[in-house]
Amino acid sequence: MVSAPLELPDNRLGLGLAALGRPGYITLHHAVDVAPAGSPHDMEPHAHDVISAAWGAGIRYFDAARSYGKAEDFLGHWLTANDVAPDDVRVGSKWGYTYTAGWRVDATVHEVKDHTIDVLHRQIGETRSHLGRYLDLYQIHSATEASGVLNNAAVLDRLADLREGGVAIGLTTSGPDQASTIRRAIGVERGDERLFAAVQSTWNVLEPSAGEALGEAAEAGLDVIVKEAVANGRLTSRNRALARQLEAVIPGFSADAIAIAAAMAQPWASLVLSGAATADQLRSNVRAAAVPPDAIGDLPHLAEDPEAYWTARAELPWN
Repeated sequence: MVSAPLELPDNRLGLGLAALGRPGYITLHHAVDVAPAGSPHDMEPHAHDVISAAWGAGIRYFDAARSYGKAEDFLGHWLTANDVAPDDVRVGSKWGYTYTAGWRVDATVHEVKDHTIDVLHRQIGETRSHLGRYLDLYQIHSATEASGVLNNAAVLDRLADLREGGVAIGLTTSGPDQASTIRRAIGVERGDERLFAAVQSTWNVLEPSAGEALGEAAEAGLDVIVKEAVANGRLTSRNRALARQLEAVIPGFSADAIAIAAAMAQPWASLVLSGAATADQLRSNVRAAAVPPDAIGDLPHLAEDPEAYWTARAELPWN
């Protein structure tokens, strides 16, 4: 039993704001999408346009993080300006990384990871100042076994307190060892209850290695949220070689829609995030819902070695 279930909306698509809250990100050609973004004042209307397109498409789940620049701020402003009732939307955010780029795309370090109790105390206060009553899910950002956060009693106790206050607790995973982190998280308990209500992990046709563990998480009762379904732009028209392979199998649909549909087709997937940086990208992503599910099985085998995939991801430039 979990005292604060997530209760995801029926629409199985959500919008992640990683590319919308700061001027630099590792999506292919991100600079083209958000230019000019000389200040938060410049970027907020752009972010609001994409959020509006998502809302108009029926999306009711939005994903932010403390390290996504002004993402929490932009989302909170949009929700209040549009008089959205907290019960009509689901909002997740994350703690554990601090945004350090200072609105510079050429910063040496864009974010710093720190899973200590002091950072949790600070960042939950910051998140609540921006999102207030809208916060439904609070996640450890990129938990790993190596970081020790899943063994940190002070952190887990504080997260359990938040759960008792009505906020569902989750974690996100990254890297080639996602599966072991997911399995470890399933067994974490506080007060004779499983602590985590949700896990958010990278899964796509290039990096499907966490799929079995995510199935185990779903069987255990966790909601499973898929991130990076288009592999930071590698599974879009911006990477023509891969795009052609996908589009040849399912004509009439763009590569991004096919890639997202492949994630939605996984039986354990509760929700799949669009990482759209423009309203046009969002509308293209949403077409995933129309991809014939029986066609997904005909896609070519594109899976890469997990170590190679994550090495390539780490080499993507911030732009």
